Amino acid sequence: MAMPIRVNQLAIPDLIEIEPATFMDERGWFSETYNQRTYERLGIDTAFVQDNHSYSEKAGTVRGLHYQLQPSAQAKLIRVLRGRAVSVALDIRRSSPTFGKHAMIELSGGQANQVFIPAGFAHGFCTLEPQTEVFYKASTFYDPLNERGINWKDPALGIAWPVRAADATLSPKDIEHPMLAEQPDLFD
Repeated sequence: MAMPIRVNQLAIPDLIEIEPATFMDERGWFSETYNQRTYERLGIDTAFVQDNHSYSEKAGTVRGLHYQLQPSAQAKLIRVLRGRAVSVALDIRRSSPTFGKHAMIELSGGQANQVFIPAGFAHGFCTLEPQTEVFYKASTFYDPLNERGINWKDPALGIAWPVRAADATLSPKDIEHPMLAEQPDLFD
């Protein structure tokens, strides 16, 4: 029997927050974080082929905004195992009525909530606490030939990141990503 969960639509209809039930007793807690049948009933019939786990030492660490082109486009199911992070999904489907718009959600290890992001979105996150661990399932394998990114501080996106640019910790690659308007490789 599948575990009960709560589902919340985000600002962009294709993005959903999932809150799995947590069962507590004197030992601690238990939560079923993924069940293929349950997720299929929610309309998420994505087959996941790769799990990724990141650790960020500092609060204010930004990773993203990342995506992969077809045939390697990835849907993702993202959650925080420890700490807290703000997750951002940016619609990069040119034909979408929400193209260039984003949705932001706080994920926390304590709450155990998740966000499902389908292919056609760039994704990034910013840690809100030190020693934050983010875990996500991906629908295709990492493909460096189709890997792309959009600059996290592109002013045209209007993302209210919870860290000032001067205080953010990023990889050199993430700092160099082009702005959305400069990115020729998007989804049609």
